[in-house]
Amino acid sequence: MARQSYVKNAAILTATSLILRAAGMLFRIYIAGRIGAEGMGLHQLITTVYTMATTFATGGLSVAATRLCAQMMASDTRGGVRRAMRAALALALGMGIAVAAALFFGAHAASDWWLKDERAALSLRILAPSLPFMALSACLRGFFMALRKVGPNARAQLFEQAVRIAVVALCLDSASPYGAGAACAAVVLGNTVSEAASWVYMEICWRRALRGLESEQETGHSRASPRPKGGEMHGNHHRGLTRKLLAIVAPIWGSGALTGVLRAIENVMVPTCLTLYLQNRTAALGAYGALKGMAMPVIFFPFSFLATLSTLLLPEISEAHAQGRRGALRTLVERVLLLTLVLSILAGGLFTQFAKELGLWLYKSEEIGFYLTVLGPLMPLMYLESMVDGVLKGLGEQLSSFRYAAVDSFLRILLIALLVPRLGMKGFLFVMILSNLLTSLLNFARLLRVTEVPVRWMRWLVKPVASFLLAGTACRFILRPLADRFSFPLPVWTVAGALFTALIYALCIFLTGCMSVKDIQRMMPKKRAAENPSKK
Repeated sequence: MARQSYVKNAAILTATSLILRAAGMLFRIYIAGRIGAEGMGLHQLITTVYTMATTFATGGLSVAATRLCAQMMASDTRGGVRRAMRAALALALGMGIAVAAALFFGAHAASDWWLKDERAALSLRILAPSLPFMALSACLRGFFMALRKVGPNARAQLFEQAVRIAVVALCLDSASPYGAGAACAAVVLGNTVSEAASWVYMEICWRRALRGLESEQETGHSRASPRPKGGEMHGNHHRGLTRKLLAIVAPIWGSGALTGVLRAIENVMVPTCLTLYLQNRTAALGAYGALKGMAMPVIFFPFSFLATLSTLLLPEISEAHAQGRRGALRTLVERVLLLTLVLSILAGGLFTQFAKELGLWLYKSEEIGFYLTVLGPLMPLMYLESMVDGVLKGLGEQLSSFRYAAVDSFLRILLIALLVPRLGMKGFLFVMILSNLLTSLLNFARLLRVTEVPVRWMRWLVKPVASFLLAGTACRFILRPLADRFSFPLPVWTVAGALFTALIYALCIFLTGCMSVKDIQRMMPKKRAAENPSKK
């Protein structure tokens, strides 16, 4: 039953991730069509400050709530979950209000001195009230993760996205005639309203789940077990919970805050340096918005499929590491690396091959097609870095991941300052290429050292790349002439070409022995459960 519940949770998370990413990408296309590239650039600047504020307001809260609630449930402490959540929610509310006040009252200063665009002030003030709701929701998500119930979190995310889209759809057309600043304010209003609505829904789910949990504990408790008495004992227990809570939150918050500040500095520097190169702030915001706000979300859409792999296998990797099962750990890590590279090489190849078509189809922009052409070959590195970073954290290597991220941020900031004012967007693209090479290789090398997994370049890289080259060539010389002959519309040709290439690629992957049906079957937790006992 536990295994079935695990697979069910994974399926829910996977479906939710796919729906949210698809809705988010379509939503961005809709917004880009209304506010243009300059508006998207301004929105990205606003998002940069907001993301940093979110890190300050929510850092470590979800993890802390999960750990404390799991400990209380494991010890069957009567009322302990409620006390743990009260402490976590109180801390969340305090952090959320403090950061919201700083963002609200510092909006003009941040817009004028840092973002160099006073139009961002209104949006930042509209976003500020969302931070307490977001912090409280982070704790509630941690509570449900401790219960291993992903349904409330998934439904809350879907509800939040639906509310956000509805609010923006209602307000954007009315605000757009007043300029990019007003249009961005309408967009971020959807964020604040949706965060509040999501918290209300999660609050209802939490109270209902808490009553059920305490009812189960009450039934299972011995009548001879008295309730803890005495205000002093309760006060000591509360202070102990607070200390535990802060001990979990502080290191996560600190590392996240530093990384968030560095990323924010980097993201603000790019349009500023582009302005120096182009001598035009509007053109600089347009180029920045086209890359960050329009091309990058498309690039990361296929990662939803690898998020499934993360959900299914990363907990198993952590368990194998904790139990000292080195053989099982190496096997699991090899599977993660194999599937990550096989899928990401396919995704990167398709985005490179159909970059122009995707840019014209989605955004009616050849500029977006150019960015996809450059970023497509980087997709395997981006996806590998994300997956390996998650595996390293599951192995207790958070310090290494943080160290690599900090080095990468400092390097990016230095190179942006040196190259972008001289080379423009080409300089920034070069920085992205170098950065992804550096971080992916550093994390990859660290993972190989920690797990002692042997390098299998032929299986991980040579065969997938050769398979895609063959598949892409087949598409060009077999399907393309048919598309030209029958005048396929652009969307039809793009989808048909991608499916044809993917089919040939999959066939080559299996025929070359790069991956087999057994490899896919072994990704399922049920199969691994039968193998693990023999690996002591």
